[in-house]
Amino acid sequence: MRVLIVSDVHANLRALDAVLEAAGSVDAVWHLGDVVGYGPDPDAVVDRLRSRGAVGVRGNHDAAALGGREIEQFNAYARRAMEWTRDAIREETRAWLADLPERLMIGQFTLVHGSPRDPIWEYISSGPVARANLSAFETAYCLHGHTHVPAAFRDDDGRLTSIAPAGGSSLVLDSRRVLLNPGSVGQPRDGIATASYLVLDLERRETRWRRAAYDIGATQAAMTALGLPPPLVARLKHGV
Repeated sequence: MRVLIVSDVHANLRALDAVLEAAGSVDAVWHLGDVVGYGPDPDAVVDRLRSRGAVGVRGNHDAAALGGREIEQFNAYARRAMEWTRDAIREETRAWLADLPERLMIGQFTLVHGSPRDPIWEYISSGPVARANLSAFETAYCLHGHTHVPAAFRDDDGRLTSIAPAGGSSLVLDSRRVLLNPGSVGQPRDGIATASYLVLDLERRETRWRRAAYDIGATQAAMTALGLPPPLVARLKHGV
């Protein structure tokens, strides 16, 4: 069974479609939240994920789109984009986002947006935070997003191993507990502008990070036409 893992799509339909095409035939799609926010296509992205039978969890931008107080933690540009999102999304989109849980367990995997300790807000971006979270979930492995940077943290007999994967990097899943971050589909922040995602092969017990190029200029043009903040438009080209 092959599973496509996506996170932080952020209403970027062109990036999501590029990932769906590049991933090829998969048996399931799991998402790790922040489906909306920043980008120009919130309804279309939700429609696409729904059409693929995707299951997943709620991120802080998804919660904010529903009217949550999460918006109070956003910077000025993110807040402007979220105010637009709140006004733009259909009721069907709102209902789909409202049904997303903060945490989901599928087989040996726990799915969260931020971290097992704090599914909505905590960023796992340092060794101490990763170490604390490796004991905070019940399954063998945890999938998370939120940082927009592909990464893995593994418990190697009490020692923490940090992995910064490139496109094409793979990791065999064994008895060691591990936190896996696919990076961001719609707004990468690792200095690489292409969409980042994971493909999980359950039979081979292997996960592989991959990248997909998409028409960044078209997404930027759509954002500009909608009056979304120029800094959010510009950063897509640089992956920051």
